[in-house]
Amino acid sequence: MTDARTPALPVVWRPRTTRVVAYTTAGVIVLGMVVLAVVVAPQFKVFDRILMVGFGLFLAWILHMLARCRVVADAAGLTVVNAFRTRRLEWAEVVDVTMSVGEPWPALDLADGTSLGAMGINGAEKALAARQVEQLRGLLVEHAEAPDR
Repeated sequence: MTDARTPALPVVWRPRTTRVVAYTTAGVIVLGMVVLAVVVAPQFKVFDRILMVGFGLFLAWILHMLARCRVVADAAGLTVVNAFRTRRLEWAEVVDVTMSVGEPWPALDLADGTSLGAMGINGAEKALAARQVEQLRGLLVEHAEAPDR
């Protein structure tokens, strides 16, 4: 059963602003490094120029890793894709989701007593993030195993 708070599954939450900024910045960096490698002074050898472009590509890769963050909810549980780690969670493993004002992303409180940041919901997008956290809470309640939820 779904309502305004609990969307139909599967659901993918991604930060909008972070993706736009990261990919735009990555493009500018790579383009800038290519131009720099072409117009740099003659004392720079081919190897130096390749390293410049390589450094730009490395920075673009890091920005891509930040932009790929997402949280995916399906019938079996959650997949949390953070910058450098992906974690699959069953619904029973997730106890609660919390996000205080000013936090960069919500924290998933897990049944083993630990917490996991969900970078796919960006706190900088205040209204959108609040709505996404409420949707995730609704899905947690809907898929909870305990009858008191």
